[in-house]
Amino acid sequence: MASSPAQPAATAGAGPVSGLENLRFIAVLSGTASVAGLLLALVALTGTRRPPRPPGRVAARLQRMRHGGGRDARARRWLLIVAATAGALAFLLTGLPVVGLLVALAVPGAPWLFTVGRAEQRAISRIEAVGEWTRRLKDVSGTGQGLQQAIVGTIHTVPDEIAEEVRTLAARLQAGWPARNALLAFADEIADPVCDQVVAALILHLSDRGERLGDVLASIASAAAAEVGTRREVEAKRTQPRFAVRFLTGMTLLVLGYGLLNPEYMRPYGTPAGQAVMVVLGGGFVALLAWVRSMSLPPPAPRFLRPVGAGEVHW
Repeated sequence: MASSPAQPAATAGAGPVSGLENLRFIAVLSGTASVAGLLLALVALTGTRRPPRPPGRVAARLQRMRHGGGRDARARRWLLIVAATAGALAFLLTGLPVVGLLVALAVPGAPWLFTVGRAEQRAISRIEAVGEWTRRLKDVSGTGQGLQQAIVGTIHTVPDEIAEEVRTLAARLQAGWPARNALLAFADEIADPVCDQVVAALILHLSDRGERLGDVLASIASAAAAEVGTRREVEAKRTQPRFAVRFLTGMTLLVLGYGLLNPEYMRPYGTPAGQAVMVVLGGGFVALLAWVRSMSLPPPAPRFLRPVGAGEVHW
């Protein structure tokens, strides 16, 4: 009978102890982040001896997201702001930093997973537009105009999918850019082997001034139409794995939402060990979703016009 009052006291003290452990974990995490930030700031100020390298794919996307213009770039910036705000709110509501991190990742990650295949469909539409533009360029160049005048003459009838790139090409030509450099920049913006074929034919025409440019452009346009048909057949066969990606994404969001609304479900993760387990489980599941998404995407089409430097291109 004398030991019964001690049991409630011990139980009542479990809450403050758990809260103190969370504060210690947050303090250690904050200290680690501060030291890492100071080291990165020191490296940024002093530099390194490593020679500069061209940015990778992820770094290039981040640079476009930060410095790029247009409606898509502004939408991405707002999405990052919303992600940071949602992560901070989730951390304040639950007191668990890993939950805030997962919510912040879910805000841009969910649209990225749900829209799997949209970039490929857009690429197919752009290749179809390149084929149509090539036919129009063939018709305009057949009237006796020079190549640069023919390109400028197509800006009013260019398909919407590549209208911005063609107008930029025409503006560069009118501004006095060398035709070769302007065409190579145009090929880099489209970034597809079908457009590389068109640009290669136009560059060769600049040097030899042959009379069969129209025939070459007509054959490339026909090849573009065949390529569009093939890619659409491949896209139709990828609907099932993409449905699996969307299904897994939806289930993940439901589980995450249930955890945020149910404190009892999240209670085992309130300790530092529980946070570590959540990091492992969350990271593994995010990697699984990204892997399944990558399996539903076709390999990138190889190009033969590749930029190797700021202004160099090799064939």
